[in-house]
Amino acid sequence: MALILGCLLLLGLCGKTISAGPPSSTQTPEGLHFDLPAVNYETSGSPSTGSITGLFRMVHTFLHVVQPHNFPEDTVRKIIQKKFDLMEDYKEVVFYEIGLIICAVLGLLFVILMPLVGCCFCMCRCCNHCGGEMHQRQKKNGPYLKRYFAISLLVICILISIGIIYGFVANHHLRTKIRRTRKLADSNFKDLRTFLNETPAQINYILSQYNTTKERAILDLNNVKPLLGDGIRDQLRPKVIPVLDDIKAMATAIRETKEALEKVNNTLEELESGFEHLNTSLSNIRTELENSLNDSTCSEQMVTATCNDIRKSLGQLDININLDQLPPVHDQLNSVNNILRTNLTDLVEQGYKSFNDIPEMVQNQTKNIISDVKSVLDSIGSKISDVTNQFPIQDKLSDFKGYINDTEKSVNQGLLTLEEYESYRWLGCLAVCCLLTLIVIFYYLGLLCGTCGYDKNATPTSRGCVSNTGGIFLMAGVGVSFLVCWILMIIVALTFFIGGNVQKLVCEPYENRKLFQILDTPYLLNEKWEYYVSGWMFQKPYINLTFEKVYSDCKENKGIYTSLQLENLFNVSAHLNIQEYTQDITNEFEHLNINLDNIVLLDDAGKQSLEDFSTLGVEKIDYTAYLMEIGKNLTKVNLVSFADNLLVTASRLPPGALKTSLDGHAQSIKRIHQREVIPLERSMSTLNQSLKVLQRISNGLTEKLNKIILSLDSAQKFISNNASSLIVEESKTYVNTIIGYLEHYIQWVKDSITHKIAACKPVATALDSAVDVFLCSYIVDPLNLFWFGIGKATVFLLPAIIFAVKLAKYYRRMDSEDVYDDVEFVSMNNMENVNNSYHKDHLYGIHNPVMTSTMEH
Repeated sequence: MALILGCLLLLGLCGKTISAGPPSSTQTPEGLHFDLPAVNYETSGSPSTGSITGLFRMVHTFLHVVQPHNFPEDTVRKIIQKKFDLMEDYKEVVFYEIGLIICAVLGLLFVILMPLVGCCFCMCRCCNHCGGEMHQRQKKNGPYLKRYFAISLLVICILISIGIIYGFVANHHLRTKIRRTRKLADSNFKDLRTFLNETPAQINYILSQYNTTKERAILDLNNVKPLLGDGIRDQLRPKVIPVLDDIKAMATAIRETKEALEKVNNTLEELESGFEHLNTSLSNIRTELENSLNDSTCSEQMVTATCNDIRKSLGQLDININLDQLPPVHDQLNSVNNILRTNLTDLVEQGYKSFNDIPEMVQNQTKNIISDVKSVLDSIGSKISDVTNQFPIQDKLSDFKGYINDTEKSVNQGLLTLEEYESYRWLGCLAVCCLLTLIVIFYYLGLLCGTCGYDKNATPTSRGCVSNTGGIFLMAGVGVSFLVCWILMIIVALTFFIGGNVQKLVCEPYENRKLFQILDTPYLLNEKWEYYVSGWMFQKPYINLTFEKVYSDCKENKGIYTSLQLENLFNVSAHLNIQEYTQDITNEFEHLNINLDNIVLLDDAGKQSLEDFSTLGVEKIDYTAYLMEIGKNLTKVNLVSFADNLLVTASRLPPGALKTSLDGHAQSIKRIHQREVIPLERSMSTLNQSLKVLQRISNGLTEKLNKIILSLDSAQKFISNNASSLIVEESKTYVNTIIGYLEHYIQWVKDSITHKIAACKPVATALDSAVDVFLCSYIVDPLNLFWFGIGKATVFLLPAIIFAVKLAKYYRRMDSEDVYDDVEFVSMNNMENVNNSYHKDHLYGIHNPVMTSTMEH
């Protein structure tokens, strides 16, 4: 126990910067996953008894029946405090040990009485008493008694054999486990060395992970352009991009307005020229038709009405649209041309470029700060290394390794001695089992020979050799039993008292941790210390640090720092203060000053173009008048219909010059429609589309432009006045990300030290191996099973002796026997005389004179 506690203490002293296990941080930055390599140990620490576990439990149950009392905590405390007085406190010991004492007293009586009984029995038989007389009285129930004695002896022999088997099994199991003890010890020492050897590697791993953290932080520092610059730009995007998009759309609208105005203006000029030519053509055709109607044919009575109708319709051959009343668009076109002298699209693209160059501006303006932060990161790594180097870890580990080597040497020497004496123990236990085996073999042979050699027709004096041999074997077994049973009982009593007490006072209290609870009693081991462990380690006995807690934490594979509460020696939180390491980085970033005043979304020329466009006047154009006028038919009558009607009318006229003239004029009218009216209609359609484009653009144009200008001014003002707050917020996010890597690393180091440092399961396993496995499982359990089996067999030797002596009388050949006359004419009186004479004179083993005289007569 002291060895293990010394190991715990020394590990605690060197466990201040040792770590093992994965990080316990619940939030892991992307790309930073720290995972310490797992340490594999060979020793399980739990006993493995195999198939005889049930036998051990049976013995435990027997001990619980014999010794049902609870662990004597008060008595043990008195013994530890050296306050136990046997003269005063013996009652407590007797009360607790009463069951074991009774069994031991019974064994002692067995040891004392059995030799005396054997001696008396031997002398009694030598005096022809106690079954020593070679004469057997025949009884009516003799066969039944013989069977009863044989069956009883057989059952007892079987029970003895089971006990002997327990003894052989326990002896073999103990020998096997003792041979494995060296392997168990080597495994534990190897695990302890692994535990120590992995510690420096784990320390180096923790320190190396700072390089990983620093590399990740430097990567983000080198990527300040996308991380911080893009962040600032994304924050400004909702304010800036919609304005630039609107200005870009308005630049497109200005170009569309120019194109539409040019089409309107050109179309109007084309229409004016076309209308003039069409008007001339229609005037000429009217004049020609009037001249044709002056023909003499029209004076005829039948033709006059037709000519008058044609003459009346000539007024329809005229233009129906008056373009002179529509206002011109020359002024608007000239104004928009003046506006387009400023390339608004290029100015907008420059605004986009200026906005998109924010990350580049951020990178250029933070070069010096980034360099300083990298230097701070290097200094932080040096500080963390200095914290680790504050303690002589390697010296402590070297000392502890030497302590382990010395302990291992002592253990190996003890194991050599144990293995040497183990051979003698094994031979002694084997001899005990063989003696019992010899006895039970005598009994089995006696039963076998007696049963096989039995002849129901044979008289006691005429029994066969086989049957007689069976009786001799039984008596041999009885003789050997008397000779060795008291020696066996001495062995059983000693092993019972030792093994039972070790099981009840060590193994069971260790398993239910009562031993630890007793050691944790305040002021027990030191009258001035409330808690011995904390007083021993820290000289602070008021700290609640107990043996049970240390063992339980190590059993759960917790770190030494937590198990031994090493914060009382070395406060990890104080030495690994996150603020101490991150404050320098924060201070460097406080000098961060990103200036976005050079960003111009749209210069004054571009803004003037927007203002000029808002005063262009396209929305003042009377689009309704335009659309109504150009929506009319180009001529008052459809020329094609007019020409067709003229042909129909001419067809009713008599052949002649008038008819021929009218047919020619109809064809001329169709040609005018085809050559002049249709192109003009196309131009009017183009004019209609251009006017609708202008109408769409001009719809709410002034309000849109005013809104765009206001938004532009607001966005520009926001960049100039309020962007700094966005930059501060985004910079905080960026800085927090950099610091977050360090915080995550330092928190992981703290969690590793406080929770996973030097996970002390090998120490608890070593303690379990020493007590629970080696002492209790390897030695005490087989020892208890041995005395249980041998004791059971020895106790059953007593009834076996009785039944063997009784049964031997029925197997051995007698020197004399009872003789009965079975002749029919012998009177009952004579038989009574014979019997009376027999019983009176005790004529054993000789010819009865009464029976002889009777047979002679």
